[in-house]
Amino acid sequence: MIAIVLPIACLTAAAAVATYRTVFEAIETAQMRAADDFAVRTRVWYRGALRSLVVGAATIRAVSPSPDACGRIAEKALAAVSSYEAFQLRVSGRPDCIGGIDASIPPGELAAVASRLAGRAPIKLWVGTEFTNARYDQVTIARRSYLAIYSEFDEGDALLLTKPDPLDDTFDLGSSDKGMMAALLRRGGDVVVARGGAQSDQSWLPKAEIVPEQTAHWSAQSRAGPSRTYAARMVAEPDLYVVVSFDGTAEQAAKTQFYALLLAPLLTLTLLGLVYMKAIDQHCVRWLRSIEKTARARSSSASAHVPLTEEMPRDIRSVAEAFNAMVDEQEVRQSKLRHALDDNRFLVRELHHRVKNSLQVVQSYIGLAKRDRQGEARMALSDAECRVHVLSAAYRFTLADGEMQPVRIDLFLDDVVAMVSSLILARTQRLESRIETQAALPIDRIIPLGFLIVDVVSRALRAAPGIGLELAVTNAGEGIIDVAITADRATTQLAPPRLFAGLLMQIEAVEVSSPQGHSLGVWRLSHGVPRKGAEAQPSPSAGVISTPTPSPTKAPAGPM
Repeated sequence: MIAIVLPIACLTAAAAVATYRTVFEAIETAQMRAADDFAVRTRVWYRGALRSLVVGAATIRAVSPSPDACGRIAEKALAAVSSYEAFQLRVSGRPDCIGGIDASIPPGELAAVASRLAGRAPIKLWVGTEFTNARYDQVTIARRSYLAIYSEFDEGDALLLTKPDPLDDTFDLGSSDKGMMAALLRRGGDVVVARGGAQSDQSWLPKAEIVPEQTAHWSAQSRAGPSRTYAARMVAEPDLYVVVSFDGTAEQAAKTQFYALLLAPLLTLTLLGLVYMKAIDQHCVRWLRSIEKTARARSSSASAHVPLTEEMPRDIRSVAEAFNAMVDEQEVRQSKLRHALDDNRFLVRELHHRVKNSLQVVQSYIGLAKRDRQGEARMALSDAECRVHVLSAAYRFTLADGEMQPVRIDLFLDDVVAMVSSLILARTQRLESRIETQAALPIDRIIPLGFLIVDVVSRALRAAPGIGLELAVTNAGEGIIDVAITADRATTQLAPPRLFAGLLMQIEAVEVSSPQGHSLGVWRLSHGVPRKGAEAQPSPSAGVISTPTPSPTKAPAGPM
C-alpha cells in the first residue's frame, strides 16, 4: 500500500508545486503588464500634449501676430482643448506670447517655470522619436497643481500648463484587482497623479523609494505598515515613473489554491491508505497472525490448531485447513517415529543384554576350562578371561540404567583391578589402584582402556615374580587425565604387542612417558563432562585398594 500511495503523493505534490509556480508567474506577469499599461497611457497623453504644444508654437511663430493678438489666439486654442490652462511662447527678438484661461496664473510664474525646466536635461522620448527637446514636470501655482510640458527650439521655447484631470482619467483602473493602486510619481516620492485612493493618501506607497531604471517588481513594506507588492516603470527619464501597488490578494489566493491542490489529494490518499490498511488488517492480516501464533505455539503445544470461523476469507481458510491437516499428519508421523524409536531402543537394549550374557557365558566356559590346565596354559586362559571380563564389565556398566550411557572410569577400573587381582595375581605379588577422577568415557573408549591396563599389568606380573604394581589415574587439567602404571622396583621392559598402538588410537590417548625404570608407562587422554550427579556420589575406589594375595580361583557364575 505504501509503495502505491507514496509515488502518487509525490506526483500530486509535484503537480501542485508546478501549478503554484505557473500561477505565481502569471500573477507577476499580469502585475508587470499593468505597470506597462499605465506607463503607455501616460506616455501617450504626454506625447499628445507635447504635439499640441509644438504645433501651436510653430503656428504662432509662422503667423507672427502682435502680442495682443497672440494672447487672444492662445486663449482660443486653449479653450478648444479641455484642461489646457496656460501657454507661453518665447522667441528671440520678439515679445513673449502669453495666453491663459486661468487668470490666477501670473505671467511671471510661467517665465519662472520655463526658466527652471530649461535648465534640466531633455527627456528621452518614447520609442526614441526625438522631434523636439522636451521636459515634463508637475508644478504648483496659487495652491493649484498643474502639469508642465516644456519644448525647446532654436529661436526660443514654449511652455504649456494643463490640469492633471485628463491624466487622472488615463489612470482609470477599470475592473482590475480591487486592491490595486496606481500613481505617477516624481523623483523624490511626490505624487503627480494617483488612482485607487485619495490624492493626499500616500500610505500605500513603498516606505523606501525605488526609482526603476526601466522596470522593477518587488515586495516591500508600505508607508502604512503592511507589506504590499509593487511594479514600477519609467515614463520620462529621469524624473517621472509609474508605480502600481497590489495588496497581495492574488498571491494569497494562489497560495490557498496551492495548499488545496497539495493537501486535498494527500489527505484523500492518506484516508484511502488508512481505510485499505484497516480493511487488509481486518480481512487478511489478523487471520494470518492467528496462523503465525498457532505456528509459534507448537513449540510448547505440538497439537495446536488454527481456529476456523465462518468470517475467515475463503483463501485464508483454505491455508488454515491445510495447516491443520499438516499438524495432524505431523502428529501421526511423530507418533509412528516415537513407536519406532522405542522399538529400536528396546532392540538395542536387548541386543546389548544378549551380548553381555554371551560374554558372561564365554567367561564362565574359560573359567571351567582353566580348572583342568596348569602352568602357561592356565595363565593364558586367565589372561583371556580378564579380557572377556573387560568387555562384560563395560556392557554391564553402560546398561546399568537400561540405556546406553558413558561409563565412569573409577567404577570400571576398580572392577577391572579386582578381576585382575582375582585371576592373575600370585601370592607374592601386589596390585594397588589410586583413581582420583569421576569422569566418564563412552563404551568405545572405555573397553580399549581396560584392554591396555590388563595387557601392561599382565606382562609385568608374568615377567617379575613378587613385584608390586600401582595403577594411578590423576587429573592433569580441565578435561584431561593421566593414566600411570608404576612398579616397586626397576623391571625389564618388554616390547608391547602390535595391537598396543591400535588401543591407544581407540582410546584417543597420547603416551606421555615411555616405560623405563619403575614406570611401565604414562598415557594422557581427554574425557567428557561427568554424568549428572556423579560428583555427589562417593567413589568406591577412594583410598588404595590393596590385594597382596589373590583369592582362590572360583568358578564364574553362569550366564545371566
